[in-house]
Amino acid sequence: MGKQYETVIGLEVHVELATKTKIFCSCSTEFGGAPNSHTCPVCTGMPGSLPVLNKKVVEYAIGVGLATNCDITQYCKFDRKNYFYPDNPQNYQISQLYLPICRNGGVEIETADGGKKVIGIHEIHMEEDAGKLIHDEWEDCSLVDFNRSGVPLIEIVSEPDMRSADEVIAYLEKLRMIIQYLGASDCKLQEGSMRADVNLSVREVGAEAFGTRTEMKNLNSFKAIARAIEGERERQIDLIEEGKKVVQETRRWDDTKGMSYAMRSKEDAQDYRYFPEPDLVPIIISDEWIEEIRSRQPELRTEKLERYKKEYDIPQYDAEIITSHKKMADIFEATVEICKKPKEVSNWLMVETMRLLKEKDMEPDQLGFTPANLAKLIGLIDQGVINRTIGKEIFEKIFDEDIDPEVYVEDNGLKIESDDGALKGIIEGIVAANPQSVSDYKAGKKKAIGFLVGQTMKAMKGKADPGTVNKILTEILDAE
Repeated sequence: MGKQYETVIGLEVHVELATKTKIFCSCSTEFGGAPNSHTCPVCTGMPGSLPVLNKKVVEYAIGVGLATNCDITQYCKFDRKNYFYPDNPQNYQISQLYLPICRNGGVEIETADGGKKVIGIHEIHMEEDAGKLIHDEWEDCSLVDFNRSGVPLIEIVSEPDMRSADEVIAYLEKLRMIIQYLGASDCKLQEGSMRADVNLSVREVGAEAFGTRTEMKNLNSFKAIARAIEGERERQIDLIEEGKKVVQETRRWDDTKGMSYAMRSKEDAQDYRYFPEPDLVPIIISDEWIEEIRSRQPELRTEKLERYKKEYDIPQYDAEIITSHKKMADIFEATVEICKKPKEVSNWLMVETMRLLKEKDMEPDQLGFTPANLAKLIGLIDQGVINRTIGKEIFEKIFDEDIDPEVYVEDNGLKIESDDGALKGIIEGIVAANPQSVSDYKAGKKKAIGFLVGQTMKAMKGKADPGTVNKILTEILDAE
């Protein structure tokens, strides 16, 4: 029997905050933009330029701290982290080492076996982002874009409390949900507004001491994070089994190749020669300011779930899926507000919306349709203007282009034919053309009526109410 190993994982999660301007200057934080167009002397590190702190950054950091059960450091300040790198224009980064704004928090996750587990948060600190190096292989040079330089970040440093890729993903999803609900960041991994570095070590089951850890960077999707954890776990176990040592280093994960490679040996805090940032005064956070932020905190998911149970009478499962993404919850609540039909709205989100998201490989936060148009669609079906089948086709259009269903139904002549006389004539023709089905029906095969309903709907191009068709058919067949 081989040795059993346990994986020990801690995360450093960087989140770009949703402020309109950067942390120490008034440049725009918008994603995209021509290279170096969102810049000024401060965020490009020009000599003599001075930083001025953006108050909103502190408020977001406090908000995230409160939502993750942290203690708020009421006397906190910034420090200089010194290192030379081409995308770091001042040759230092303004960060927090000695007095981070939030400490000693934790969030609860559900484990694979359905249990609960608290993942500790060691600290959350504020800092500025660096610029971005673009490696141009065609020209064989590297270019630097400082648009991202000075974008405000919070870094959430967990305790080494996770033991598997599943726990890591559950923790990240919980953090992402809390932060999106707070409106502190959109947390889009693909745009880099949420980035996770994974610190991982392995040890024999039962061992007290931690093994030597490595840090993995360049992880921009949950799938990549899970794969990187599995890959690094196996790499370290193989080294130990061969009697070799795991080296403490920073590694880069290559998701296309499914492997990681060493980038640099891991620096320790003393290598950065941290010292208090001389250009910024300490931040004094009063009890009143904390309470004011606490009172403004939006309803988080757990509170929403409770309220949905009381207010909307939808299944618990539906409520859990809808509230697991703020965008879904917002659409749900706004649509119900208009049409007052929570069960119907929930069904459209749970079935059709989820199906289309899956088909198009989209995330709920990419949903682009308005609650008003979904409410109108529900109204059209409810009033019998269109049937459900046509409703589903129209919903795809709403999902893709946010069309107005009332206008679309009018323009495309999709209303149900409500003239029963004309419908009866068509049905009589279909009955006459299908003697076999009629005799099957007469012989007690009631299923035969289904075929005739289908033929009628086909003839009507779907613009009939199946219930009415069924009723007229039964009348004609039973009368014969």
